[in-house]
Amino acid sequence: MCAATSRSWLNRSPSEALMSSVASSLFARAPADRAPRINAWSASSSWMPSWPSPPKGSCRREEVAIGLILRRSRQPSPLPSAGQCSTFYTAGKAGAYAQNMRARHLLGAGAAALAIAAFLPAPAAAAAVPRVEQADLNGDINTIMAAYISASVSRAESDHADALLVVINTPGGISTSMDDIVTSLLNSKVPVIAFVYPSGARAASAGLFVAQAADVLAMAPGTNIGSAHPIQATGADLTGDLGKKVLNDAVTRVRNLASMHGRNPDWAEDAVRNSVNINAEDAVRLHVADLEAADPTALLNAVDGRVVPRPNGSLTLHTAGGQVQDFPMPFWMLFLNALIDPTVAALLILLAAYGIITELTTPGAILPGVVGGIAAVLAIVSLANLPVNIAGALMMLLAFALFIADLKANTHGILSSGGVLALLLGMAFLINTGPFGLGVNPIAVLAAAIFTTGFFVFFIRKVWAARRRPVTTGAEALLGS
Repeated sequence: MCAATSRSWLNRSPSEALMSSVASSLFARAPADRAPRINAWSASSSWMPSWPSPPKGSCRREEVAIGLILRRSRQPSPLPSAGQCSTFYTAGKAGAYAQNMRARHLLGAGAAALAIAAFLPAPAAAAAVPRVEQADLNGDINTIMAAYISASVSRAESDHADALLVVINTPGGISTSMDDIVTSLLNSKVPVIAFVYPSGARAASAGLFVAQAADVLAMAPGTNIGSAHPIQATGADLTGDLGKKVLNDAVTRVRNLASMHGRNPDWAEDAVRNSVNINAEDAVRLHVADLEAADPTALLNAVDGRVVPRPNGSLTLHTAGGQVQDFPMPFWMLFLNALIDPTVAALLILLAAYGIITELTTPGAILPGVVGGIAAVLAIVSLANLPVNIAGALMMLLAFALFIADLKANTHGILSSGGVLALLLGMAFLINTGPFGLGVNPIAVLAAAIFTTGFFVFFIRKVWAARRRPVTTGAEALLGS
């Protein structure tokens, strides 16, 4: 019976055989009152002929039952053995359906995993890389340097950096600019690490106060710190009541800075009173500096986990393996920083005077006047950023007035000699850099005086020679001929 039934089904297509089996099964299992509806639906279907209900127990009924189970459960059913039915048309379709379902389940699981991973936070290791920003305090401490350090502190705060590394190499500078830097470091919301680096660098004079204001002070091998005794701009000691006042103020301030950060206030006071200076090894031994490190990477690894006191409580540093981002001084700041050096300012004034005087004595030369005008503008920019001593500026103006007067009046160089003396005094007192500042370089003052003397001696001789030369034009020349 099974073989005969299978042979009769071989003459039909797989789709017709499957659908007719479903219809026959529905007809056989439906109640009596629903049988006419099924027959009508089967008869009206142009693509599916009406087939008689298969005999009970035949392979066709088993095939239809398996097909219905697949439609109801949406899961593949176990296939019958070859002994039950010689030809089974739904086996290939059931296997393909099962494979499709498994593929869909795998795709769905993968999509769900990707969606969950997208909303998960980043790995802790990637987010834990410390961010350390670097600022370089290299050179004299002046208004431009103070503005640069203050801007570096503000940037580190806005970037939420883990620390600000200030690399120090300075001989000192202007006291007011030093005060601005110290205030910025003390009020920084980001921990500040001062590093006297590289080997051969120093934190002298005003640099000592800046270094002591940092939360952590480190020094590289071969560096030194100290020599912070208050002096005048000319290098002379401050005497009298003013000297005592300035000295006591500096001592109190440096002791406070050292005590705030757990360092040696007694040595800091000695550095101010007696200008003592020590190297990196002694600084660590005497608790003047916190540690000695060879380079910034070693420093960040060494201070990791260190607890530093802050104005609003203690703070633990997390700097190991930190990514250091150096923010050097921009070009316009570098230009201004080089321009506002006291020695450069004095030399610009001299160059402006040379150019203008040359243009006045030899009209039509043009170039000296252009050079002198540019130098005068740059000198004004430089002096605008320096604490100018009015007495020194007036003395330099007097020197130039005497030089010009000697060119116009035949005084045999007496006025020029007075001009050279006034120039020396004016350059020496031009900049009032305060108790920790640097004035005009004495070597530059001496060189400028010698050059200026030679310059005006040359011009005075030319003027004298011109006055002794016989008149070759005008009425005098006609009368003489």
